[in-house]
Amino acid sequence: MAFTLATWNINSVRLREALVARLMVDEAPDVLCLQECKSPVEKMPLEAFAALGYRHVVARGQKGYNGVAILSKIPMQEVGAEDFAALGHARHVAAKLENGVTVHNFYVPAGGDVPDRDVNEKFGQKLDYLTEMRDYFRADRPQKAILVGDLNIAPREDDVWNHKQLLKIVSHTPIEVDHLADVQDSGAWVDVTRQDIPHGLLYSWWSYRAADWAGADKGRRLDHIWATSDIAASGHSSRVLRDARGWEQPSDHAPVFASFDL
Repeated sequence: MAFTLATWNINSVRLREALVARLMVDEAPDVLCLQECKSPVEKMPLEAFAALGYRHVVARGQKGYNGVAILSKIPMQEVGAEDFAALGHARHVAAKLENGVTVHNFYVPAGGDVPDRDVNEKFGQKLDYLTEMRDYFRADRPQKAILVGDLNIAPREDDVWNHKQLLKIVSHTPIEVDHLADVQDSGAWVDVTRQDIPHGLLYSWWSYRAADWAGADKGRRLDHIWATSDIAASGHSSRVLRDARGWEQPSDHAPVFASFDL
């Protein structure tokens, strides 16, 4: 079964309902994973999305913060929703598609501004969250699975606009990159995006602070699609829909896509 999956930090699913609908109509991924929905599940515009063919939903929500949702044309059932680091946040949900593929949708904590857990509690929470992700997949080795989401880390030198300048900036510090690598190793996860696009600068996030985000192009690749090694070779057609960053009232993230032939 062939299917296409997209992941997108939408930065408020209610505020940007029209953008989600546009993506559903124009790009029509079979599975759409959203992060930072910023809404309780009961207030997400799920009826409107169902009318566009996305009748299957697995989600966790919160008022004003966090929130993750898997919207699918393919029937699925919920198989998990972990609260790593005991933050009480809606940051993970997992569903098993009827084709047997498990999809994990994550919104990893951003980590605040200072990369030092002694002075910044949020940075410590981020590291702890990643450590518990690692331990979770070590304890229950995933198979036939896909992990997506805003992982809030740009791991490679060519995942940021300036490697040297960002080494001390949260999202690209060596300790974060190491923690993310440990998560990847724990599940034998393959970075499908970079399997498809192995070379060159690649971003999925551009700050709202830039007056001309496209011209300055000071981006980071914070949004990822991974697959377990047993199915990673079936992944293809990876891309970032950069144009979506320029839509009206956009999210600061662009959607990331991959297709799988299973």
